Amino acid sequence: MDPVDLEKLNSLLEHDVGVNEKIKEQVKEFDKKIRIIVGILGKIHSTPSGSMPQLIESVQPVLLSCREITAAIADVIPRDQFWRWKDSWSNSIRAAVFASALIEYLRTGTLISLARVSSEILGIQDEWKDRFSLPVEDYLHGLITMVNELARYSVNAVTLGNFEEPMKISAFVKELFSGFIMLNLKNDSLRRRFDSLKYDLKKVEEVVYDVSLRKLAVPVK
Repeated sequence: MDPVDLEKLNSLLEHDVGVNEKIKEQVKEFDKKIRIIVGILGKIHSTPSGSMPQLIESVQPVLLSCREITAAIADVIPRDQFWRWKDSWSNSIRAAVFASALIEYLRTGTLISLARVSSEILGIQDEWKDRFSLPVEDYLHGLITMVNELARYSVNAVTLGNFEEPMKISAFVKELFSGFIMLNLKNDSLRRRFDSLKYDLKKVEEVVYDVSLRKLAVPVK
């Protein structure tokens, strides 16, 4: 092999190693923030409904600070190489979507859109689209994780005396499940995780049945 070609190849390899190390550094910081966020949100299972707004407010600044990480990652990725590197931070992004979606549900009882998570929460800009963006698949993975958490929350809410919450969760999850059914899920891991929604929905419905049977709350229509 020509020495000049070898030098060029080595240069390209060294550049890739440099990019990889910079990405790892930022993802490490991203994961630190995510651990804090998930740790705070884990308290919803032992927090009375009256104290929930304060809990949500406490996690919001940490979640919004993730914008600094997304900007730093976007700055590192070469043009037109998003799909080459995206797997490096996909788990972190999915966790951020999960947190955003759970907070939105707890605050408003509604579903946060992909566009809002991308721009308002993570601060992802349109001009980054060839370097950093929020893929639909990662958004959907985050929503499934949220439903997993809500199924657990429906049980613990009853323990805390909040008998109306399982009813609200049931109506919300059913609507979300109906939306997933209409999607053409070709991604294997996403399709497998979608199957878990059936079990979560069943778990919530069992809680609703028990609460309704004891006439502790009226189902949401």
